[in-house]
Amino acid sequence: MNTQVTNFIEWDVVNWSKAIPFWSENTDLESNQNNCLELGARNGGLSLWLAIKGNEVICSDIVSPKENASKLHLKHLQHDKIQYQAIDATNIPYEACFDIIVFKSILGGISSENANLKQETIDEIYKALKPSGKLLFAENLEASSIHRFFRKKFIKWGNRWNYLKYDEISPLFKSFENVKFQTVGFLGAFGRTELQRRILGKIDSMIRFLIPKKKRYIVLGVASKADLNN
Repeated sequence: MNTQVTNFIEWDVVNWSKAIPFWSENTDLESNQNNCLELGARNGGLSLWLAIKGNEVICSDIVSPKENASKLHLKHLQHDKIQYQAIDATNIPYEACFDIIVFKSILGGISSENANLKQETIDEIYKALKPSGKLLFAENLEASSIHRFFRKKFIKWGNRWNYLKYDEISPLFKSFENVKFQTVGFLGAFGRTELQRRILGKIDSMIRFLIPKKKRYIVLGVASKADLNN
């Protein structure tokens, strides 16, 4: 796996990295210098990806991710394009500000104690986007009963995480003019090490069309806000 892509995605790279070409195919990331926001950034991998594309980025998390993320960004000489802020995704202090907002695997944690926070987060993102702005998202899905069983048994936060259900996807993004999404991955979720996840992820790529869309465990999407001029 490409080292740069690993820096963008961090874990379960084979399956989650499918977000990068999907987002790129459905978003103009390079012809204009976009104003971007990454939510739940942790180590700032997606901020790095956006900055390499020539965009200006705010790299954010509930606590400022600067201490860890800035090391990665400096290493790749992208630090001059990236700012760091502490931002609560359920209360974003911007309105009609960003061309692009991106997140990966945050909704389940945010809504672990209050399911309504999924919708509040998406509504805050909608508010913070400019007209015609786009949300790029990748999120854990509830997937199959086998996934639910093994998560509860072997993942320490498996009982707390509020996994997104496939049937929740369309209602969650109802405010957006257009939503494109696809689901990926099945076996990769069962890997206990990154090597195992890489091997299982490659098998997932080969058997993808044998697995029902609702049974896959990752959703990748692009949600577009309406352009008020049209």
